[in-house]
Amino acid sequence: MKNLGKLLKSTAIVMLLVFATSCSDDDNDDPVIIVEDDNIVETAQNTSSLSSLVSALAKADESSNNDLITALSSEGPFTVLAPTNDAFTNLLARLDGFDSLDDFNDEQLQDLLATILTYHVVSGAAVGSGDLTEGQIITTLQGETLTVNIGSGVTFTDAAGEMATVTAADVETENGIVHLIDKVLIPQEALDALNGVLLTSITDLAISVPSLSILVDALIAADGDLPTVLAGEGSFTVFAPTNDAFADFLMENNFGGLDDIPTEILTQVLLNHVVAGTNLSTDLSNGYVSTLSTAGPNDANLSMFINIENGVVINGGSTVTAADNKATNGVVHIVDAVIGLPNIVDHAVANPNLTSLVGALTADGNTTFTTLLSDSETDFTVFAPLNSAFDSFTNPSDNDINSILANHVISGAAANAASLSNTYFNTAATNVDGDNLSIYVNVDDGVILNGTSTVAAADIVATNGIIHAVDTVIDLPSVVTFATADPNFSSLVGALTAEGQPDFVSVLSTTTGTDPAPFTVFAPTNEAFANLAAIPSGDVLTAVLNHHVIAGANIVSADLSDGLVSPGTLEGDTLTFVIDSDSNVTITDGSGNSGIGIIAVDVQANNGVIHAIDTVMIPDTTN
Repeated sequence: MKNLGKLLKSTAIVMLLVFATSCSDDDNDDPVIIVEDDNIVETAQNTSSLSSLVSALAKADESSNNDLITALSSEGPFTVLAPTNDAFTNLLARLDGFDSLDDFNDEQLQDLLATILTYHVVSGAAVGSGDLTEGQIITTLQGETLTVNIGSGVTFTDAAGEMATVTAADVETENGIVHLIDKVLIPQEALDALNGVLLTSITDLAISVPSLSILVDALIAADGDLPTVLAGEGSFTVFAPTNDAFADFLMENNFGGLDDIPTEILTQVLLNHVVAGTNLSTDLSNGYVSTLSTAGPNDANLSMFINIENGVVINGGSTVTAADNKATNGVVHIVDAVIGLPNIVDHAVANPNLTSLVGALTADGNTTFTTLLSDSETDFTVFAPLNSAFDSFTNPSDNDINSILANHVISGAAANAASLSNTYFNTAATNVDGDNLSIYVNVDDGVILNGTSTVAAADIVATNGIIHAVDTVIDLPSVVTFATADPNFSSLVGALTAEGQPDFVSVLSTTTGTDPAPFTVFAPTNEAFANLAAIPSGDVLTAVLNHHVIAGANIVSADLSDGLVSPGTLEGDTLTFVIDSDSNVTITDGSGNSGIGIIAVDVQANNGVIHAIDTVMIPDTTN
């Protein structure tokens, strides 16, 4: 490094000093009272917004090679580009391991600081902003040049190609002129010395790494704004695929080059490599994070599965090969494979906690589910049992495993946890008649399915739907399942299980194909029971409850017609259905009470169907 002490004495060096505008500017947050005899150093010392510059000057002078404060107090004239406190704050943020100017704690670092400071000084002339021209090259006291740009403002470009903008021009002092700038400029000499320490933006970092050149080209080809976004404010974690990774991706997907990939798809693929926030390798853990890709249903952000059990593996196929490449606005982890846009099957395969589910879905070469859940034209909601759920499942009713698996899939809707409410959905499973089974979702305390299975991890977003991991396998439901799961039927359950009543639970749990299943149950709600003057007991209650069940038939709403008389209920009496001109269905019970409303239809169990009604039905008491 040059002997700055001798250099300063021979040229009367002016150091980087920043000052504000004169006190006549009423809008200035930090007015400077210009004293006629104040030199650059004195002006800076009297200006709070230049305190970092003054401190930097003093820190550099701790080296025996430097005497910058004395030089900047000399006769001049000088032109100084003076970084503000915020500019120094930004510089320190870019220096890995530097928290303050005190970290310039040895002579070598202090001389390096002096090199940076003298890069902001031109000696021998006080050049006003009006004397600058577009493209002008100026030689600094440090020995390297800066480029002037005149546009909507005045900027200076340093050796790294970064620009500092003049925020206050033409501040005159006793020994020169100062222009305030918003960034500390870095000469090539300092860039070389700070290699690996001076952080750049994520975009600049990618540009500087030869093995990431295709990624840079992809960013430009996909969305012209992406390089700017990843060079700007914010905090990002980028999993950056190498050139070899892109070559494999192009070949595997039959693309001749980046130009063959539709712009929207390429954009979403790249965004699927970006996570908000700075996540160093030590911050990563097994689990899901959201990427910036909005390729999920209804523009939802895709999920990314991170597995750190053996290195860092993303979505089961992309491994981090070089971690923790820090940037000013985040961190870059270099990966060996492009992270594609995952569908539901991809997410299931990537998560080691779902291996039992994947094994069940693909047992004996079965491709039914992998084909279905890879469909890009349909949205799905999948309740995916964890390995522990399969370990504890005994299949007590000996139901077909494929039907059980289908009972975890809702086709045609991608429901995130926030959109769920206490309601029924139809699953992909069917009964013997081909009717889709229902699943009851309760969100009163978490998300519980059919009263037995709780969502343990919600909102795993894929391109074609959403996965919710659950802690219990959801067996095929009986009509009893829904009666006990739905709190609207708690009064009915109380009546069915009242002391002295037959074992209704066992009867209504009978599997289809075994007499008397299947059942059609007209289930009174809690309000229907509340409207009774008194709830009957004993044999009368038994007769009333039996009057709500038709055995040996799975009668869905589509089977009803105006004037239809049902088969006999378990009590013996029939029901009559009336459909008005607005398609509203009402029931006349065995005792002739009419206008009984059906308020929810076709809650489909494996052994029957439930229709919720607003009134407790009464059988004929005369027979």
